[in-house]
Amino acid sequence: MKRRRLTDRIIEVIEWMAAIFVGIVAADIFISVILRKVFSTSIPDSYDFGRQLLGILIFWGIAATSYRGGHITVDLVWSAAGPRLKRFIDIFATLVLLFVVTVQTATLFDKVRSTYVDNVLTFDLNLPTWPLAAVAWVGDVSAVVLIAIRTWRLIFQPELLHDEEPEERVQE
Repeated sequence: MKRRRLTDRIIEVIEWMAAIFVGIVAADIFISVILRKVFSTSIPDSYDFGRQLLGILIFWGIAATSYRGGHITVDLVWSAAGPRLKRFIDIFATLVLLFVVTVQTATLFDKVRSTYVDNVLTFDLNLPTWPLAAVAWVGDVSAVVLIAIRTWRLIFQPELLHDEEPEERVQE
């Protein structure tokens, strides 16, 4: 019972982090536009920070959508299949996703490491860029954790999944 609560809390924290990064990116864009259009100035390194923040948002977004199954899917074969085949397709697809995102996470770690070693800096303020790349990598690690939890629950505890029903997807 305690393990379920812990995993649910982990899922919730990761989803909230993704939501916070959406807010940060929106605020960055809004403030940059207002400063540029109204005051004819800009935030130093706003381009570099914006690029890094979008990368962070993408990887944390992958984490947020990977567990709930709320991302865009093509369910032509799945919708025509019976319950046992649907379960098999779900498990197989989730295992493939886990493999791909795990390889992506390893590759992204190499990018963070090379950014640190090469001392890549922002243009205006000469700040190191590796910390923001590391935050994106943590988002990718979070995606691996959530996909692993989803895989476990698909195989051993399907009643604990928080999948959206196909009817809910259509109505949105």
